[in-house]
Amino acid sequence: MPELYITEEGKKEKEERLKYLKNEKRPEVLEKLKIARDFGDLSENSEYDAAKKEQSIVETEIASIEETLRKAVIVGKKDISRDTIGVGSTVTVLDMDFNEEDTYKIVGVIESDPDRNYVSNESPIGSSLIGKKIGDIVSFTTPGGEVKMKILKIS
Repeated sequence: MPELYITEEGKKEKEERLKYLKNEKRPEVLEKLKIARDFGDLSENSEYDAAKKEQSIVETEIASIEETLRKAVIVGKKDISRDTIGVGSTVTVLDMDFNEEDTYKIVGVIESDPDRNYVSNESPIGSSLIGKKIGDIVSFTTPGGEVKMKILKIS
């Protein structure tokens, strides 16, 4: 079973989300349930059904975050090398086909977010970058074909 990595930043985000769910969202949903129960017959009460569904979603997310935090290997700033790419590294690369620079942060699967250029260590680009150094050329296959990149900077 592969390690489940999370950066200190990602851990903090998960902890903040968990705090919000437990301290704000859960009581809000419980209040909705209380109000819906007061409407009477639960068998035909759509407000109650909606509140129960929302409660289920919130409780599932709480359990998922707690499980993630319990199992995750935390990658701290002291664990991040400036010489070799690993989880937590921020990497600037040159796309050799388009002659364009891009910057990616290598993160664990649970933090991956393409909109922020956070790529998973298990993704094609992430796994091809892990262990590499400045000046190395990496290639990997995407649905659009093979991509070649040169590593310019690791931070």
